[in-house]
Amino acid sequence: MTIQEMTERMHSIGNAWEQFKQVNDARLHDLEKKGSADPLYLEHLNKINQTINLQKSRLDRMETANARPGVELAGSPYKGEMVGEYKSAFITYLRKGMDAGLEAVQTKALSVGTAADGGYLITPEMSETVVSIINEISPMRELASVQVISSESLDVIEDTQLPGAAWVAETATRSDTTTHQIGKNNIATHEMYAIPKATQKLIDDASVDIEAWLAQKVAEKFAALEATSFISGDGSGKPKGILTYTAGTNFGEIEQINSGTSAVVTADSLVKLYYALKDEYAKNATFLMNRSVVQAVRLLKEATTNQYLWQPGLALGTPDTLMGVPVKAAADMPAAAASSLSVAVGDFKRAYLIVDRVGIRTLRDPFTDKPYVKFYTTKRVGGEVVNSEAIKLLKLAV
Repeated sequence: MTIQEMTERMHSIGNAWEQFKQVNDARLHDLEKKGSADPLYLEHLNKINQTINLQKSRLDRMETANARPGVELAGSPYKGEMVGEYKSAFITYLRKGMDAGLEAVQTKALSVGTAADGGYLITPEMSETVVSIINEISPMRELASVQVISSESLDVIEDTQLPGAAWVAETATRSDTTTHQIGKNNIATHEMYAIPKATQKLIDDASVDIEAWLAQKVAEKFAALEATSFISGDGSGKPKGILTYTAGTNFGEIEQINSGTSAVVTADSLVKLYYALKDEYAKNATFLMNRSVVQAVRLLKEATTNQYLWQPGLALGTPDTLMGVPVKAAADMPAAAASSLSVAVGDFKRAYLIVDRVGIRTLRDPFTDKPYVKFYTTKRVGGEVVNSEAIKLLKLAV
Protein backbone atom coordinates (compact mmCIF):
# COMPACT_ATOMS: atom_id res chain seq x y z
CA MET A 1 0.00 0.00 0.00
CA THR A 2 1.50 3.34 -1.09
CA ILE A 3 1.82 6.48 1.03
CA GLN A 4 -0.65 8.21 -1.30
CA GLU A 5 -3.28 5.51 -0.72
CA MET A 6 -2.76 5.71 3.05
CA THR A 7 -3.04 9.50 2.90
CA GLU A 8 -6.29 9.26 0.94
CA ARG A 9 -7.74 6.94 3.58
CA MET A 10 -6.76 9.37 6.33
CA HIS A 11 -8.48 12.20 4.44
CA SER A 12 -11.58 10.00 4.16
CA ILE A 13 -11.59 9.48 7.92
CA GLY A 14 -11.17 13.22 8.53
CA ASN A 15 -14.02 14.12 6.18
CA ALA A 16 -16.30 11.49 7.73
CA TRP A 17 -15.52 12.82 11.23
CA GLU A 18 -16.37 16.40 10.24
CA GLN A 19 -19.66 15.16 8.76
CA PHE A 20 -20.32 13.16 11.95
CA LYS A 21 -19.88 16.27 14.11
CA GLN A 22 -22.18 18.37 11.93
CA VAL A 23 -24.97 15.78 12.02
CA ASN A 24 -24.63 15.23 15.77
CA ASP A 25 -24.53 18.97 16.49
CA ALA A 26 -27.77 19.36 14.52
CA ARG A 27 -29.30 16.50 16.55
CA LEU A 28 -28.26 18.11 19.83
CA HIS A 29 -29.62 21.48 18.68
CA ASP A 30 -33.03 19.95 17.95
CA LEU A 31 -33.03 18.22 21.34
CA GLU A 32 -32.30 21.50 23.07
CA LYS A 33 -34.81 23.59 21.13
CA LYS A 34 -37.62 21.10 20.50
CA GLY A 35 -37.10 18.47 23.19
CA SER A 36 -36.80 15.74 20.54
CA ALA A 37 -34.81 14.93 17.40
CA ASP A 38 -35.59 13.17 14.14
CA PRO A 39 -34.64 9.44 14.40
CA LEU A 40 -32.99 9.80 11.01
CA TYR A 41 -30.16 11.65 12.73
CA LEU A 42 -29.12 8.49 14.60
CA GLU A 43 -29.48 6.40 11.46
CA HIS A 44 -27.18 8.81 9.63
CA LEU A 45 -24.69 8.81 12.51
CA ASN A 46 -24.59 5.01 12.55
CA LYS A 47 -23.71 4.95 8.84
CA ILE A 48 -20.92 7.48 9.33
CA ASN A 49 -19.67 5.48 12.32
CA GLN A 50 -19.44 2.37 10.16
CA THR A 51 -17.51 4.30 7.52
CA ILE A 52 -15.02 5.60 10.10
CA ASN A 53 -14.59 2.13 11.60
CA LEU A 54 -14.01 0.51 8.22
CA GLN A 55 -11.52 3.10 7.00
CA LYS A 56 -9.67 3.12 10.32
CA SER A 57 -9.47 -0.68 10.42
CA ARG A 58 -7.98 -0.78 6.93
CA LEU A 59 -5.52 1.99 7.77
CA ASP A 60 -4.41 0.23 10.95
CA ARG A 61 -3.70 -2.96 9.00
CA MET A 62 -1.66 -1.01 6.43
CA GLU A 63 0.40 0.74 9.08
CA THR A 64 1.02 -2.54 10.91
CA ALA A 65 2.17 -4.26 7.72
CA ASN A 66 4.46 -1.39 6.72
CA ALA A 67 6.00 -1.11 10.18
CA ARG A 68 6.38 -4.84 10.85
CA PRO A 69 9.99 -5.68 11.66
CA GLY A 70 11.70 -8.92 10.79
CA VAL A 71 11.27 -11.49 13.57
CA GLU A 72 13.41 -14.50 14.36
CA LEU A 73 12.11 -17.43 16.33
CA ALA A 74 13.41 -16.68 19.82
CA GLY A 75 15.61 -19.45 21.09
CA SER A 76 15.88 -21.21 17.70
CA PRO A 77 19.05 -23.31 17.41
CA TYR A 78 18.98 -23.04 13.62
CA LYS A 79 21.32 -20.37 12.25
CA GLY A 80 22.59 -19.44 8.80
CA GLU A 81 22.41 -22.34 6.34
CA MET A 82 20.67 -24.53 8.93
CA VAL A 83 17.55 -22.36 8.63
CA GLY A 84 17.22 -23.33 4.97
CA GLU A 85 17.95 -26.98 5.73
CA TYR A 86 15.36 -27.07 8.50
CA LYS A 87 12.73 -25.35 6.35
CA SER A 88 13.21 -27.85 3.53
CA ALA A 89 13.07 -30.80 5.94
CA PHE A 90 10.04 -29.37 7.72
CA ILE A 91 8.04 -28.94 4.51
CA THR A 92 8.91 -32.53 3.55
CA TYR A 93 7.57 -33.61 6.94
CA LEU A 94 4.33 -31.65 6.41
CA ARG A 95 3.77 -33.06 2.93
CA LYS A 96 5.05 -36.62 3.29
CA GLY A 97 5.39 -37.29 7.01
CA MET A 98 9.10 -38.09 6.53
CA ASP A 99 11.08 -36.77 9.49
CA ALA A 100 14.57 -38.16 8.84
CA GLY A 101 15.70 -34.80 7.49
CA LEU A 102 14.46 -33.02 10.61
CA GLU A 103 16.30 -35.45 12.85
CA ALA A 104 19.51 -34.91 10.88
CA VAL A 105 19.33 -31.11 11.18
CA GLN A 106 18.56 -31.34 14.87
CA THR A 107 21.54 -33.61 15.45
CA LYS A 108 23.78 -31.15 13.60
CA ALA A 109 22.43 -28.30 15.74
CA LEU A 110 22.90 -30.37 18.92
CA SER A 111 19.27 -29.74 19.83
CA VAL A 112 16.12 -31.68 20.46
CA GLY A 113 13.14 -30.48 18.42
CA THR A 114 10.71 -33.18 19.43
CA ALA A 115 8.47 -32.59 22.45
CA ALA A 116 7.71 -35.36 24.93
CA ASP A 117 4.35 -35.91 23.25
CA GLY A 118 5.75 -35.66 19.71
CA GLY A 119 5.81 -32.87 17.16
CA TYR A 120 8.46 -30.53 15.78
CA LEU A 121 9.26 -26.86 16.14
CA ILE A 122 7.83 -24.92 13.23
CA THR A 123 10.24 -22.89 11.09
CA PRO A 124 11.28 -19.33 12.03
CA GLU A 125 9.42 -17.96 9.00
CA MET A 126 6.22 -19.75 9.96
CA SER A 127 6.60 -18.63 13.56
CA GLU A 128 7.00 -15.03 12.39
CA THR A 129 3.78 -15.28 10.39
CA VAL A 130 1.85 -16.75 13.33
CA VAL A 131 3.17 -14.16 15.79
CA SER A 132 2.52 -11.25 13.40
CA ILE A 133 -1.11 -12.27 12.80
CA ILE A 134 -1.69 -12.75 16.52
CA ASN A 135 -0.20 -9.32 17.27
CA GLU A 136 -2.42 -7.68 14.66
CA ILE A 137 -5.61 -9.25 16.03
CA SER A 138 -4.97 -8.90 19.77
CA PRO A 139 -4.64 -5.31 21.05
CA MET A 140 -3.37 -6.62 24.38
CA ARG A 141 -0.34 -8.05 22.57
CA GLU A 142 0.42 -4.55 21.35
CA LEU A 143 -0.21 -2.82 24.67
CA ALA A 144 1.17 -5.24 27.28
CA SER A 145 4.71 -6.35 28.06
CA VAL A 146 5.79 -9.67 26.54
CA GLN A 147 8.45 -12.02 27.94
CA VAL A 148 9.73 -15.11 26.11
CA ILE A 149 10.93 -17.95 28.35
CA SER A 150 12.23 -21.49 27.87
CA SER A 151 10.69 -22.90 31.06
CA GLU A 152 7.09 -23.59 32.06
CA SER A 153 6.56 -20.47 34.19
CA LEU A 154 8.04 -17.13 35.22
CA ASP A 155 8.43 -15.69 38.72
CA VAL A 156 7.56 -11.98 38.87
CA ILE A 157 8.08 -9.55 41.75
CA GLU A 158 5.29 -6.99 42.11
CA ASP A 159 6.76 -3.90 43.79
CA THR A 160 4.58 -0.90 43.03
CA GLN A 161 5.61 1.45 45.84
CA LEU A 162 8.74 3.43 46.58
CA PRO A 163 10.45 3.09 49.98
CA GLY A 164 9.89 5.86 52.52
CA ALA A 165 12.33 8.79 52.69
CA ALA A 166 12.66 11.98 54.73
CA TRP A 167 14.79 15.12 55.08
CA VAL A 168 17.06 15.29 58.09
CA ALA A 169 19.53 17.74 59.62
CA GLU A 170 23.21 16.74 59.74
CA THR A 171 23.22 15.85 63.43
CA ALA A 172 19.56 14.99 63.89
CA THR A 173 18.32 11.54 64.88
CA ARG A 174 17.42 9.21 62.03
CA SER A 175 14.23 7.25 62.54
CA ASP A 176 13.10 4.26 60.48
CA THR A 177 11.33 5.05 57.22
CA THR A 178 8.17 3.28 56.16
CA THR A 179 8.34 -0.07 54.42
CA HIS A 180 5.82 -1.94 52.32
CA GLN A 181 4.96 -5.43 51.22
CA ILE A 182 6.50 -6.92 48.09
CA GLY A 183 4.38 -9.43 46.23
CA LYS A 184 5.67 -12.46 44.34
CA ASN A 185 3.69 -13.89 41.47
CA ASN A 186 4.28 -17.00 39.38
CA ILE A 187 2.92 -16.77 35.84
CA ALA A 188 2.46 -20.23 34.36
CA THR A 189 2.23 -20.88 30.65
CA HIS A 190 -0.82 -22.78 29.43
CA GLU A 191 -1.07 -24.91 26.31
CA MET A 192 -3.47 -24.05 23.54
CA TYR A 193 -3.84 -26.09 20.39
CA ALA A 194 -5.33 -26.03 16.93
CA ILE A 195 -5.86 -28.98 14.57
CA PRO A 196 -6.32 -27.75 11.00
CA LYS A 197 -6.71 -30.52 8.45
CA ALA A 198 -6.44 -30.97 4.70
CA THR A 199 -6.64 -33.81 2.20
CA GLN A 200 -3.41 -35.46 1.12
CA LYS A 201 -4.24 -34.41 -2.45
CA LEU A 202 -4.24 -30.75 -1.44
CA ILE A 203 -1.03 -31.18 0.55
CA ASP A 204 0.72 -32.83 -2.42
CA ASP A 205 -0.24 -29.97 -4.75
CA ALA A 206 3.03 -28.13 -5.41
CA SER A 207 1.18 -24.88 -6.08
CA VAL A 208 -0.10 -24.79 -2.50
CA ASP A 209 2.24 -23.19 0.04
CA ILE A 210 1.49 -25.70 2.78
CA GLU A 211 3.61 -23.84 5.33
CA ALA A 212 1.77 -20.54 4.77
CA TRP A 213 -1.61 -22.32 4.79
CA LEU A 214 -0.88 -23.97 8.14
CA ALA A 215 0.48 -20.74 9.65
CA GLN A 216 -2.65 -18.80 8.66
CA LYS A 217 -5.06 -21.42 10.03
CA VAL A 218 -3.18 -21.80 13.31
CA ALA A 219 -2.69 -18.07 13.85
CA GLU A 220 -6.38 -17.28 13.48
CA LYS A 221 -7.33 -19.87 16.10
CA PHE A 222 -4.58 -18.89 18.54
CA ALA A 223 -5.26 -15.16 18.17
CA ALA A 224 -8.95 -15.55 19.01
CA LEU A 225 -8.18 -17.66 22.10
CA GLU A 226 -5.49 -15.32 23.36
CA ALA A 227 -7.48 -12.13 22.81
CA THR A 228 -10.39 -13.47 24.85
CA SER A 229 -8.22 -14.84 27.67
CA PHE A 230 -6.22 -11.63 28.17
CA ILE A 231 -9.52 -9.82 28.77
CA SER A 232 -11.78 -12.35 30.51
CA GLY A 233 -9.77 -15.54 31.12
CA ASP A 234 -10.28 -17.05 34.58
CA GLY A 235 -6.67 -18.21 35.00
CA SER A 236 -7.62 -21.89 35.12
CA GLY A 237 -5.75 -23.56 32.27
CA LYS A 238 -5.55 -20.22 30.50
CA PRO A 239 -4.21 -16.67 31.11
CA LYS A 240 -5.98 -14.53 33.72
CA GLY A 241 -7.82 -11.61 32.12
CA ILE A 242 -7.94 -8.02 33.35
CA LEU A 243 -11.70 -8.16 34.02
CA THR A 244 -11.57 -11.18 36.38
CA TYR A 245 -9.71 -9.65 39.32
CA THR A 246 -11.46 -8.80 42.57
CA ALA A 247 -12.55 -5.16 42.83
CA GLY A 248 -10.49 -3.15 45.30
CA THR A 249 -7.29 -1.23 45.89
CA ASN A 250 -5.28 -3.87 47.77
CA PHE A 251 -2.48 -6.00 46.39
CA GLY A 252 -3.80 -8.20 43.55
CA GLU A 253 -7.07 -6.24 43.21
CA ILE A 254 -8.12 -3.81 40.48
CA GLU A 255 -10.06 -0.69 41.35
CA GLN A 256 -13.45 -0.34 39.68
CA ILE A 257 -14.80 3.18 39.21
CA ASN A 258 -18.60 3.39 39.28
CA SER A 259 -20.06 5.27 36.34
CA GLY A 260 -23.05 6.54 38.31
CA THR A 261 -25.27 6.08 35.24
CA SER A 262 -27.03 2.83 34.41
CA ALA A 263 -25.68 0.98 31.36
CA VAL A 264 -24.31 4.15 29.76
CA VAL A 265 -20.77 5.49 29.39
CA THR A 266 -20.85 9.24 30.08
CA ALA A 267 -18.29 11.98 29.63
CA ASP A 268 -18.11 12.55 33.40
CA SER A 269 -17.50 8.85 34.09
CA LEU A 270 -14.61 8.74 31.58
CA VAL A 271 -13.01 11.78 33.16
CA LYS A 272 -13.43 10.23 36.61
CA LEU A 273 -11.95 6.95 35.42
CA TYR A 274 -8.88 8.52 33.83
CA TYR A 275 -8.07 10.72 36.83
CA ALA A 276 -8.26 7.71 39.14
CA LEU A 277 -4.86 6.72 37.71
CA LYS A 278 -1.71 8.01 39.37
CA ASP A 279 0.28 10.49 37.28
CA GLU A 280 3.09 8.01 36.67
CA TYR A 281 0.64 5.67 34.91
CA ALA A 282 -1.61 8.29 33.33
CA LYS A 283 1.16 9.70 31.14
CA ASN A 284 1.47 6.37 29.27
CA ALA A 285 -2.17 5.32 29.52
CA THR A 286 -4.45 3.87 26.84
CA PHE A 287 -8.23 3.43 26.87
CA LEU A 288 -9.50 -0.03 25.95
CA MET A 289 -13.12 -0.66 24.98
CA ASN A 290 -15.46 -2.52 22.65
CA ARG A 291 -16.02 -1.01 19.20
CA SER A 292 -19.70 -0.42 20.03
CA VAL A 293 -18.64 1.60 23.08
CA VAL A 294 -16.22 3.59 20.91
CA GLN A 295 -19.14 4.51 18.66
CA ALA A 296 -21.17 5.73 21.64
CA VAL A 297 -18.20 7.69 23.01
CA ARG A 298 -17.87 9.59 19.73
CA LEU A 299 -21.10 11.39 20.63
CA LEU A 300 -19.76 12.73 23.93
CA LYS A 301 -18.64 16.31 24.56
CA GLU A 302 -16.72 17.98 27.36
CA ALA A 303 -19.20 20.02 29.43
CA THR A 304 -17.26 23.29 29.76
CA THR A 305 -15.59 23.53 26.33
CA ASN A 306 -18.27 21.75 24.27
CA GLN A 307 -15.45 19.92 22.47
CA TYR A 308 -15.79 16.28 21.40
CA LEU A 309 -13.86 13.92 23.69
CA TRP A 310 -12.96 11.51 20.86
CA GLN A 311 -10.71 12.60 18.03
CA PRO A 312 -9.50 10.49 15.08
CA GLY A 313 -5.81 9.95 14.43
CA LEU A 314 -5.24 11.66 11.08
CA ALA A 315 -1.50 11.17 10.67
CA LEU A 316 0.59 8.06 10.05
CA GLY A 317 1.25 6.26 13.31
CA THR A 318 -1.14 8.53 15.24
CA PRO A 319 -3.84 6.69 17.23
CA ASP A 320 -7.40 7.79 17.84
CA THR A 321 -7.61 9.62 21.15
CA LEU A 322 -10.10 10.15 23.96
CA MET A 323 -9.39 13.28 25.99
CA GLY A 324 -5.99 13.25 24.32
CA VAL A 325 -5.33 9.67 25.49
CA PRO A 326 -4.89 6.86 22.89
CA VAL A 327 -7.89 4.55 22.57
CA LYS A 328 -7.91 0.96 21.28
CA ALA A 329 -10.88 -1.19 20.30
CA ALA A 330 -10.98 -4.74 21.69
CA ALA A 331 -13.77 -7.06 20.54
CA ASP A 332 -13.66 -9.01 23.81
CA MET A 333 -14.37 -6.01 26.03
CA PRO A 334 -18.07 -5.99 27.05
CA ALA A 335 -20.64 -3.84 25.30
CA ALA A 336 -22.27 -1.18 27.47
CA ALA A 337 -24.80 -2.79 29.83
CA ALA A 338 -25.86 -2.60 33.46
CA SER A 339 -23.01 -3.68 35.78
CA SER A 340 -20.62 -4.29 32.86
CA LEU A 341 -16.91 -3.46 32.95
CA SER A 342 -16.99 -1.79 29.58
CA VAL A 343 -13.93 0.49 29.71
CA ALA A 344 -10.39 -0.05 30.95
CA VAL A 345 -7.64 2.53 31.13
CA GLY A 346 -4.07 2.10 32.21
CA ASP A 347 -0.40 1.82 31.46
CA PHE A 348 -0.70 -1.72 30.14
CA LYS A 349 3.06 -2.12 29.66
CA ARG A 350 3.42 -1.91 33.43
CA ALA A 351 0.08 -3.50 34.29
CA TYR A 352 -0.01 -6.74 32.32
CA LEU A 353 2.67 -9.29 31.42
CA ILE A 354 2.28 -11.89 28.67
CA VAL A 355 4.63 -14.87 28.96
CA ASP A 356 5.39 -16.94 25.85
CA ARG A 357 7.04 -20.34 26.03
CA VAL A 358 9.57 -20.42 23.22
CA GLY A 359 8.58 -22.39 20.15
CA ILE A 360 5.40 -23.51 18.40
CA ARG A 361 5.19 -27.24 17.65
CA THR A 362 3.23 -29.29 15.17
CA LEU A 363 2.59 -33.02 14.85
CA ARG A 364 1.42 -34.56 11.57
CA ASP A 365 -1.41 -37.09 11.96
CA PRO A 366 -2.55 -38.94 8.78
CA PHE A 367 -4.27 -41.78 10.62
CA THR A 368 -7.17 -40.66 12.83
CA ASP A 369 -9.38 -38.86 10.27
CA LYS A 370 -8.77 -40.37 6.83
CA PRO A 371 -8.70 -39.14 4.08
CA TYR A 372 -7.61 -35.98 5.91
CA VAL A 373 -4.20 -35.23 7.36
CA LYS A 374 -4.42 -33.38 10.68
CA PHE A 375 -1.75 -31.03 12.01
CA TYR A 376 -1.86 -30.94 15.81
CA THR A 377 -0.19 -27.61 16.62
CA THR A 378 0.51 -26.30 20.13
CA LYS A 379 1.67 -23.05 21.70
CA ARG A 380 2.16 -22.22 25.38
CA VAL A 381 1.30 -18.78 26.72
CA GLY A 382 0.43 -17.20 30.07
CA GLY A 383 -0.61 -13.76 31.21
CA GLU A 384 -1.51 -11.92 34.41
CA VAL A 385 -1.73 -8.45 35.89
CA VAL A 386 1.61 -7.70 37.57
CA ASN A 387 0.89 -4.12 38.68
CA SER A 388 -2.73 -3.65 39.66
CA GLU A 389 -2.23 0.07 40.40
CA ALA A 390 -1.50 0.75 36.75
CA ILE A 391 -5.01 -0.12 35.51
CA LYS A 392 -8.56 1.02 36.34
CA LEU A 393 -11.92 -0.33 35.19
CA LEU A 394 -15.18 1.53 34.62
CA LYS A 395 -18.17 -0.32 36.03
CA LEU A 396 -21.48 0.84 34.61
CA ALA A 397 -24.16 1.32 37.22
CA VAL A 398 -27.14 -1.04 37.49
